[in-house]
Amino acid sequence: MKKIVLVFSLLILALLLLFQFGKYTLISGDTQIEYIMAGIAIVFLGIGLFINKKTQKPTPVSIHDIDLKKVEELGITNREYEVLQLISIGLSNKEIADKLFLSESTIKTHVSNLLVKLNAKRRTQALQIAKNLQII
Repeated sequence: MKKIVLVFSLLILALLLLFQFGKYTLISGDTQIEYIMAGIAIVFLGIGLFINKKTQKPTPVSIHDIDLKKVEELGITNREYEVLQLISIGLSNKEIADKLFLSESTIKTHVSNLLVKLNAKRRTQALQIAKNLQII
């Protein structure tokens, strides 16, 4: 928490200094307002990219956290488990088919089997059940 507060404090300080520098250069007549606005836009772009990079890190799942015995108990095959993992990262049936070099109808069959085995009505419900069972 201290690190986050420190980073945002430094960002606010940098922006304040940038604004003061822009005000100084505008008053002294050294630069035009467009250059100052471009500089501020670049700083905000950098801040946005930095924050996006920090917030988009996937949470790593340890293989020890996955209950493989539960996968076997449910009767989920290796291919179905692969499909479940790809569903969990948000891929569509078409994207999964392309990634696994299978037809889309085969993927639909695997998804259908997963829904039956996990006793779910929708893909999102299947993912929720799988997370609760700690199999993804």
